[in-house]
Amino acid sequence: MPQHPLDRLTGAELELNRTILDQAGLIGPATRFPLVLLHEPAKRDVLAWEAATGRAPDQQALDRQVRTVLLDRASGQVTEVVTSLTSQAVVSRRAVDVTREGQPPILSEEFDLVEKILWADPGWCAAMARRGLADPARIRVSALSAGVFDLPGEQGRRLVRCLSFLQLHDDDNVWAHPVDGIVAYVDLISCEVIELIDDRELSVPLAAADFHLDDPAVPARISQRPIEIRQPEGPSFTIDGNLVSWEKWQFRIGFDQVEGLTLHQLGFTDGGRGRPIIYRASVAEMVVPYGDPSPVRFWQNYFDAGEYSLGKEANTLALGCDCLGEIRYFDAVVADDDGRPRTLAHAICLHEEDYGVLWKHTDMYNGSSSVRRQRRLVISFFITVGNYDYGFYWYLYLDGTIELECKATGVVFASAYPTPGDASYPWASEIAPGVGAPFHQHLFSARLDMMLDGTTNAVDEVDAVRVPVSAANPYGNAFTRQATRLRTERDGARLADGAVGRTWHVSNPAVHNAMGQPVAYALHPEGGPALLADPASSIARRAAFTSRHLWVTAHDDDQRYPAGAYVNQNPGGTGIDSWIEADRDIDGTDIVLWHTFGLTHFPRPEDWPIMPVDQTGFVLKPVGFFDRNPALDVPPPSAGHCR
Repeated sequence: MPQHPLDRLTGAELELNRTILDQAGLIGPATRFPLVLLHEPAKRDVLAWEAATGRAPDQQALDRQVRTVLLDRASGQVTEVVTSLTSQAVVSRRAVDVTREGQPPILSEEFDLVEKILWADPGWCAAMARRGLADPARIRVSALSAGVFDLPGEQGRRLVRCLSFLQLHDDDNVWAHPVDGIVAYVDLISCEVIELIDDRELSVPLAAADFHLDDPAVPARISQRPIEIRQPEGPSFTIDGNLVSWEKWQFRIGFDQVEGLTLHQLGFTDGGRGRPIIYRASVAEMVVPYGDPSPVRFWQNYFDAGEYSLGKEANTLALGCDCLGEIRYFDAVVADDDGRPRTLAHAICLHEEDYGVLWKHTDMYNGSSSVRRQRRLVISFFITVGNYDYGFYWYLYLDGTIELECKATGVVFASAYPTPGDASYPWASEIAPGVGAPFHQHLFSARLDMMLDGTTNAVDEVDAVRVPVSAANPYGNAFTRQATRLRTERDGARLADGAVGRTWHVSNPAVHNAMGQPVAYALHPEGGPALLADPASSIARRAAFTSRHLWVTAHDDDQRYPAGAYVNQNPGGTGIDSWIEADRDIDGTDIVLWHTFGLTHFPRPEDWPIMPVDQTGFVLKPVGFFDRNPALDVPPPSAGHCR
């Protein structure tokens, strides 16, 4: 069997890709590799290849390609190259217009670079000295994405904006000591401070917040007894390379440096046949827009996927800490700044867990009592991006339900609270004496390339409808539902509405269930606030996908990221809001759902010094996809555990 076209890139393939680029004369002393990604074959080509492979097992593999973005650290020039690993040649190359398209993500080495630039800058050092901070090396600098605000002299530059934190000792939690009132704008190519905004001097909070160290004043609890999760006969899933089978589910695990974990070709076996549901699922972007308009913070908006490559920040997961049970781990391989493979050990966790009652009934007439227990398969990974940590958990259930849960934790981005003890400051919470935390949102975009029993899919918006008293409803008890077909892409930009229990039903009009209805899955949104920034703001233009909870687009292999391919310093107008201007047909064709969801965070004292996990996500439930409950064949609990 040839290599599957969607298999993750290996270390050997990353090395080969670098060799091809080197032999083509594209690598120099100042060349860096902000992005190295599998250039996935077109969806139609993969499906055709699989169909042909089923008929002829010796079918030749599809051309294996890699998309690489190269940055010249000396000149700032950016080049996008596609190479063929199969033919070991450059397939295409082009210069990226960084002013119009945007910059590649921030590099790991640039975080160290900004500290050296600022430590050597006389203006910045003088500002620190005025605050009584004489040792620049004790001040840690956070390189933060600059955004686009049409400020004079910034066009075409590769920029970051830098806030600072005092580190009292080597084990200190620096996030607890913000040096507020000052921000430096730094050019990463010329290695200079182009502007220093010194708005005002605020006291640096000095109270320790070292939650990671033992504190004699807060002894650990001794009340907890061990919880052990054992599967003495092993897990119920099987793994064949990147292919995972569990119960009636089957899918492929993918991983790249922008999105992190991706799931491919997710399907369910029903009546002896595999039925596709989602061709590709991922979190394609997430943005954290802050709401403090002060001169030092108005620009704070972070795209963790497009600006920081969230997949490269994946944690190494540890049994008993991050995961409990019978665990299987997958390593992830990404390219470092020099284009060479870097292995992220135990980056992906796979396990199954009990999830309570699946179904139950005690019958008063026949005297029977039946119960079955629910299980779910968990596929997860965790990342750290600066101060915040995020966990991404895909859940598959025995009854055909699919869920994504995102967990936010870590340390809130602290400021100095300008009016200690006075809650009148409208843009932040005081979470500890003198420590502020600006209001912000965590908004995610899930990209769901749908494939319900094929590629002829459609979407209906379904609302609950109250029916007034009438001759047909004389007692006023009636209510019903209303389905509105979304016909074109402009129709497909929608807001959730909890007042009417709004869901979106993805169906295949060409395939019907036993009742003659189109097979379907329903997307159940949480329906929290969309972007709260003004529609005329820079972030509303750059993160236009956050203005709606749902977008439905015609499938296009090149439309992978909702804010565009180059998010860092992208001015906007290259993402999903521009794609839908084509107003393509989305009724009974190959479609992609983009679902925006997330948290609006008004930080609490309980979020300090480390934030307990907060959750957000969505659920996909079958609605007529099956002819009846697909979990009727789940066996009863074993006698040893159910008396």
